[in-house]
Amino acid sequence: MLVEVIFMLVILKIPVVYLCAVVWWAVRAEPRPPEPALNPARLPEQGPCPWARRTRGRPRPSPCRGGGSRRPAPVLRARVARR
Repeated sequence: MLVEVIFMLVILKIPVVYLCAVVWWAVRAEPRPPEPALNPARLPEQGPCPWARRTRGRPRPSPCRGGGSRRPAPVLRARVARR
């Protein structure tokens, strides 16, 4: 019985003490400003997508640049049954 009481009072308190120490350390820490990038990223020039097929005839909008149909989608109206 004494061993169980000592285990409960001493050994199980170690995680609680550790948690308190971590919180105390985090509260006392001063935030550091983020470091600037040494080499800024350069984006490649916008070219045609490698997966877009080339077609002859009328030029179409590029699928890479968000092009799409010039006509809006048709509006469908619901029919209501009348009694």
